[in-house]
Amino acid sequence: MNQVPRARQAFSARTIAATLLLALLPISFAVPVKLKVVPIALLFFYGIGLLIADRDVRANYMAARAVVLVCALSMLYAIGNILGHRLGWGELDLPSHILAFLAIAAVFARSIHVRWFWLGLSLGAAALGLVCIYQHYIQGAPRATGLDGADWGVIELAMFILVLSLSAVVQMLRPQLSWPERALHAACAVLGSFGALLTQSRGPLLACAPVFLLVVLLHVVRTKQWRDALIVLGGAVAIAAVSVVFLRGEIMQRFTAIGHEVTTYRAEDSQGAVRERIEMWRVASRAFMEHPVAGVGIDQFGKYTQTLVSKGLASESIARYTHPHSEYLDAAVCGGVPGLIVLLLLLGVPMVFFARRVFDPCDIVATTATIGLLTVSMYALCGFTDNVLYRPMPHSLFFFLTLGMAVLASRLQRERALREIAAT
Repeated sequence: MNQVPRARQAFSARTIAATLLLALLPISFAVPVKLKVVPIALLFFYGIGLLIADRDVRANYMAARAVVLVCALSMLYAIGNILGHRLGWGELDLPSHILAFLAIAAVFARSIHVRWFWLGLSLGAAALGLVCIYQHYIQGAPRATGLDGADWGVIELAMFILVLSLSAVVQMLRPQLSWPERALHAACAVLGSFGALLTQSRGPLLACAPVFLLVVLLHVVRTKQWRDALIVLGGAVAIAAVSVVFLRGEIMQRFTAIGHEVTTYRAEDSQGAVRERIEMWRVASRAFMEHPVAGVGIDQFGKYTQTLVSKGLASESIARYTHPHSEYLDAAVCGGVPGLIVLLLLLGVPMVFFARRVFDPCDIVATTATIGLLTVSMYALCGFTDNVLYRPMPHSLFFFLTLGMAVLASRLQRERALREIAAT
């Protein structure tokens, strides 16, 4: 009996099921339902099975070894930090999730329906955007909090939605897609971005602007098509202006308050979101100077802060915070110089990996790399003023997309190289 060519196997029921699970996974990160572990578990065991049984999958997976290894390093470092500081194993709960996404990434090393997956990302942005719109305009919430958040989680929610919305923008700009499909991605991008605005989270919105411009610039440089880029830029400006009107100036008031809080900050007057951040950064800098080698331990910034507050060396306004609202300072405080290096590698290695592929002659490879690059860029920029990896929702999205897009791009490049070799 003749073996079915791999190209035809792409339409198998198993491939369709895997694609749908991958497409639904991001939205599952943002819901509080415990059943969300089911698709994660199914993809985890499927990925493990592929790595064990399929030699091509292993080869495609290892083609992205730079990103795979740096993600594994971040998990191993967390284990070492916990052991070194004799912390409870409960602190490993979040870092251990990386293991699941290391396995799930193997699913991208096999053929999937890539367009369905990207459509799932866009629909996820639209769904979360509609939730935010409902919460703000129907329920009357001042700031939308999403399905799995509260007032303290709106920052991560905004960044989460904006990453998915920017992915929709990438699809919207692709001339290879039909107009109805591009229009659908555009609608998803608008709904998601407007929903993110309703969270009124300044850090992610500020970070989104340069990343959005980067996405548009990459499109122009790669395709030499200015018209679509100008339409998208004009539409973004118009949507932003309309959004400000619908929000009755609330978002603008939050942005204009930044300068006032910065200039009026004093150690004895640290009330307010921006002033509290400055106070936390001062305390975090002190912690790093006191513990530059090993840090104070994972998730121990809150205890360190409370000790200083009890001694009158820090403002009581920050006693309730467990993280310094800066991913870089948090890494330095918790892990010292080694912890900061691990974080920089975690962001820097994938950024270089994707940047080297955004101009690939294959549109799907370039699109995959662009989505990977915008994901890492959003987290890197948001990380200056907020913690972006300390909750399961944003933590999961980062490792899912970073590892997944790295393996997908590597698989496509490797398969192309094998076809070229076979043709010669």
